[in-house]
Amino acid sequence: MVARKKKKKSRAKIKSKIKKPAAKKAIAPLLIEIGTEELPPKSLKKLSDALTRSLTEQLMKAGLVSENDVASSYATPRRLAALFPKVLNKQPDQENFKKGPAIKAAFDDDGKATKAAQGFARGLKTTPDKLEQREGHVGLLVKTKGRQAKEIVPEILAQALKQLPIPKRMRWGDLDAEFVRPVHWLVLLHGKNIIKTELLSVKAGRKTYGHRFHYPKAISLADALSYEKRLQNDGFVIADFAKRKQKIEKQINGLAAKHKGVIVKNEALLDEVTSLVEWPQAILGKFDELYLEVPQEALITTMQDNQKYFPVVNKRGKLLPFFITVSNIQSKKKAMVQAGNERVLNARLADAQFFWQQDKKTPLANRARSLESVVFHNKLGSVADKVRRVKRLAADIAEETGALPENIDRASELAKADLMTGMVYEFPNLQGIMGRYYALHDGENTEVAAALEEQYLPRFAGDILPATKTGLALALADRLDTLAGIFAIGELPTGEKDPFGLRRAALGALRILIEKKINLNLFSALRDVAGYYKERYDARSVALSVYDFVMGRLRAYYQEKGFSGDVFESVLACRPNRPYDFDCRIKAVKAFLKLKEAESLAAANKRISNILKKANKAQWNEVKPDLLTDKNERALFDRIVLVEKEVQPLMESQEYTKAMHVLAQLRPDVDSFFDNVMVNVDDETVRENRLSLLYRLNKLFLQIADLSKLQG
Repeated sequence: MVARKKKKKSRAKIKSKIKKPAAKKAIAPLLIEIGTEELPPKSLKKLSDALTRSLTEQLMKAGLVSENDVASSYATPRRLAALFPKVLNKQPDQENFKKGPAIKAAFDDDGKATKAAQGFARGLKTTPDKLEQREGHVGLLVKTKGRQAKEIVPEILAQALKQLPIPKRMRWGDLDAEFVRPVHWLVLLHGKNIIKTELLSVKAGRKTYGHRFHYPKAISLADALSYEKRLQNDGFVIADFAKRKQKIEKQINGLAAKHKGVIVKNEALLDEVTSLVEWPQAILGKFDELYLEVPQEALITTMQDNQKYFPVVNKRGKLLPFFITVSNIQSKKKAMVQAGNERVLNARLADAQFFWQQDKKTPLANRARSLESVVFHNKLGSVADKVRRVKRLAADIAEETGALPENIDRASELAKADLMTGMVYEFPNLQGIMGRYYALHDGENTEVAAALEEQYLPRFAGDILPATKTGLALALADRLDTLAGIFAIGELPTGEKDPFGLRRAALGALRILIEKKINLNLFSALRDVAGYYKERYDARSVALSVYDFVMGRLRAYYQEKGFSGDVFESVLACRPNRPYDFDCRIKAVKAFLKLKEAESLAAANKRISNILKKANKAQWNEVKPDLLTDKNERALFDRIVLVEKEVQPLMESQEYTKAMHVLAQLRPDVDSFFDNVMVNVDDETVRENRLSLLYRLNKLFLQIADLSKLQG
């Protein structure tokens, strides 16, 4: 008995050691990383976002990921990567009905398959008798087996890499591969498994690499999910762009606060610095206080643009003699790193000081004469020619802005003079800013000096607008001259290319006109400036082209503010020439849509528009009251006459919202008219009179907008 028990126990032990094979997971995380030489810092974020977006779209299309699975995107100077948390091992099998010819074309009168049906069946490697009939067509239900992820992912990655927004691809060594920078490694992990492939002349594996100096060794990844932690803990690399940026912000803000200062906000610089480092270490430095006599915009530009440093200002915005640099290494000799950066910056600031001192020796008025030799455009003359055109147009615009003629004349003459200074030559983005400083030094009027800077406002989306009346007129004239001139010579923006910044110029002009409530006739102003050129351009044609272009920018402007497309179209149909007037109208239409009468009147206007369109008449007669025999048409006519008198002064004062409320009073009479009156009667005289009545009603609404364009 004892021996048997031992035997059973022995068998039980043997049985417990035999493990069943683990079931293969259907889903696993997918890691894709491309390791490179240092990538262009200003393009890094754009490349990373584009890669992740393209991979996501293709993996979803392939059925390997769902819409709810959000990818993690990684980007450092030496890598682009994406991690997808749940990727299927295999595509789901699919069934698709391949539709062929129509049933009538597939079979003859005797029910035999035609050549069309035979050819279709042959293409699907079947016979006509196997074809099914659905929705008036013959076809075949084709079953497609899903492919393995390891087969699809390399194809998807290759396609995504081709689609990246890389202006100019480079080759390296004697390889045929092309990319933004030479590629050194490729990681493709699906869970724990390597997806074997070769892309950009590199074989995929599980080895990534750490920081170039702190940990230049290979890091072998056990699985996809260990990627971010392994790089940070072992490799001295913060792979997540957003986390690295957040760490830099915390460090630089902390250092600035210790010296009772704040960082000059510059999101583009912060992104660029984040793109330059993998292991950020902020270091505070100091520069010589004597340089603070130079306009601080010049010092800030030197620090930001040339050195990629963060300037420090006090709470009032005045520059302090400090800067912060972000190093990519955790140095044991921090003081040496600080001293090196201070030495470089002081040399740069000495250059800025030299330009400032030298430029002040020559008045702006003297520099303006040199603009005759500076080409604005070889087809549009010199910068001096542009100044003369702007001066004429600005004088006309000044009537709307209220600027003094003498200020406009002087500001126009000096507008581009600072382009001839050493400071602006070295730092082109300081144009206008330095003009203001030099003008004040020369003893010019403060409004004139301010206008020299304000002519470039707004410089970007969301930027401030000119504050002075002279600055408003100069800013508008400068933009409209550029728009008219470039359109006149046919060098229009295409796609993403806009070398003359015409989109920005158009939007800037619109913002000034609308937000500053300047009731300028844009079409007339464009026609005027097109007529100022020595060459004979068709001024009206140029003005029409620019007007349409500007309206395209205006559409985007209102979309961002929450106005629907049909509301915009309803106002555009009336082609108002004054953007501020357009603004008053579109706001009135939006307010009108909230009224209970809106739906009925919009439908009525649509009906009127269709009736008048079918009538196709060039000119309409005056309504003859004695021919209004029906009480409903007579009531509508009487109401129109009353409303016209009440609404006319509101139209003239651009109080369109109030006018729309008055027009809403027409609803009962309009409804009664269409319920009880036949327009297209046999009696031609009565019919024409009723059409004239509808035309008069339609014309009343068209003083604000074409309500027939409204949806619903």
